[in-house]
Amino acid sequence: MRGYVLSTKKQLIGAGAIAGAALWMGVCTAAMMVNALAVSSTDQLVAKQKAYSERVVADRQARLNSAIAQLNATNGSVDELAASVEKRHAALALLLTDFKGAPGAALALAPAKPRLLASLSSPVDRIRSTRMDQERLIDAAETFAKSRAERLRLAFRLAGLNPESYASRGAALGGPLIEAKDPRALAAVLDVDEDFAARIHRASTDMSDMRGLNQAATRLPFYRPTNNPALSSSYGVRLDPFTHRPAFHSGLDFPGSFYTPIMATAPGVVSFTGQRSGYGNTVEVDHGGGFKTRYAHLQGISVAVGQRVGVGQRVGAMGSTGRSTGPHLHYEVWVDGRAQNPNRFLKAGEYVQQAD
Repeated sequence: MRGYVLSTKKQLIGAGAIAGAALWMGVCTAAMMVNALAVSSTDQLVAKQKAYSERVVADRQARLNSAIAQLNATNGSVDELAASVEKRHAALALLLTDFKGAPGAALALAPAKPRLLASLSSPVDRIRSTRMDQERLIDAAETFAKSRAERLRLAFRLAGLNPESYASRGAALGGPLIEAKDPRALAAVLDVDEDFAARIHRASTDMSDMRGLNQAATRLPFYRPTNNPALSSSYGVRLDPFTHRPAFHSGLDFPGSFYTPIMATAPGVVSFTGQRSGYGNTVEVDHGGGFKTRYAHLQGISVAVGQRVGVGQRVGAMGSTGRSTGPHLHYEVWVDGRAQNPNRFLKAGEYVQQAD
């Protein structure tokens, strides 16, 4: 028998060797696990990408099969595209009938410069080029109708009026294009796609509103009673020139020289001529719908009661009769028996003229 004595040094060396071997085994094990996990993650990513690619390929294949089936059913893409162009053309022709005669429509909806269709390589390219022109035309129609309708709506709001109550009066002008409230129903009637039918419907509705508002504007006092844009006194509370105390002024005062022409601001029927207390020589015109205008302090009167006058027609001459400190026109606008601020109507008239 032999005896071995493990000194402290030998014990430390042995323990160090065992610890080193354990550390090496632990590192190797961890490396193997990390590698296994990385491979698994990569495999999952590859599997996901493969599945996505398969779905994309399947979707494209389905679309291709559908397109091939449609081509076979219509005996070629040219016939199908040509039929679509013809249906859209018919719908556009119906829409542009509503635009006929609208101020500025001819210029805004002028056809594009002729394309050299003969230079295109195939009939399909020519048909597609025609469809692009149709898209341009419907865009122009939508922009034209909407911009002018919005300008007129703003004019009516400036005058303190509800534009919708006046726009609805011209709704019938849109004909079948706006009678179909649901674009899907209109698409069925016109035999076009729903998106194109919806755009046709919007343009026709805006055009109908524009016509209704424009027609109403021609009957309302949106125009100036004199050519002089200056004002000597505004609507509202002011210092009375005679009493020098605050008093309500129910109209606008336009300064000028004697016998300056005074014009009707809207068509109507003369409802009063003669003297009114404080107003002097006065002309009143009834425009219908509750609207009335008054022209006061006139030097002379050019119309008679019951006479029909048009916008811009002379009704009298500027003077200084009645309660007046000098030659000027006192102008009032009445709605349903109440005096309104005429300046609102003058500003509205500027927007109406810009919409023409």
